[in-house]
Parts: sequence; C-alpha cells; structure tokens
Amino acid sequence: MSLQFLLKAAITVALVLAASVLARREGWLGALVASLPLTSLLVLGWLYADTRSPTQVADLSMGIFWFVLGSLPFFLLLAYALRHGWGVVVGFAAAIAVGFAGVTLVQWLLTKDAA
Repeated sequence: MSLQFLLKAAITVALVLAASVLARREGWLGALVASLPLTSLLVLGWLYADTRSPTQVADLSMGIFWFVLGSLPFFLLLAYALRHGWGVVVGFAAAIAVGFAGVTLVQWLLTKDAA
C-alpha cells in the first residue's frame, strides 16, 4: 500500500469517527459534521489529485448531487420510523429499502436517455 492511500484512509476514518463521537455528545453537532459534504469533498479532492482532471471532478460532483437527492428519503423514513416506535432493525431496514429505491430511481433517470 502506498503512503498516499494510507493518508487517504486515515483522514477519512478520522472524519467518520469525529462525527460519531460528536453525535454521542451533542446530537446536532454530530449531525452537522455528518451532513457536511466532507466525504464528497475528500473524494473530489482525491480524484483531482489523482487525475488532475477538472472535468472528471465536475462530472462526479453532479453525480453526487443527484444521488444525494435520491438518498434523502432514507433519512426521512428512518426518523419517522424510530420516532413512531418501529424497532431499530425494522426502521433501518425500511429506510435502507427506501434509500435504495430512491438512488435506483435517480440511476434510472440519469441513464434512461443514454440507452
């Protein structure tokens, strides 16, 4: 493994752990860190560092935008389910199914004209 790969992994893990720790202390602060496009920023930065291609970064940025929209129902259903007494496993399973459906719909919409 290269040093660059290990650095990428360490920074990414640190951000996820920071969001997790903050969520336990101050829920809103953990949500803020988790909702920031830090992961996307990292991926976009790593892509540019690896390719030096602004076009690839722009294309990935637009793809992330559309898939984020498709994944939003996951969060809405999870919050609803857990606040209305659904079991945690059932709530997560339902939210994953809805999130997968939303992302699949976005994938279909983005590729339907390309076929």
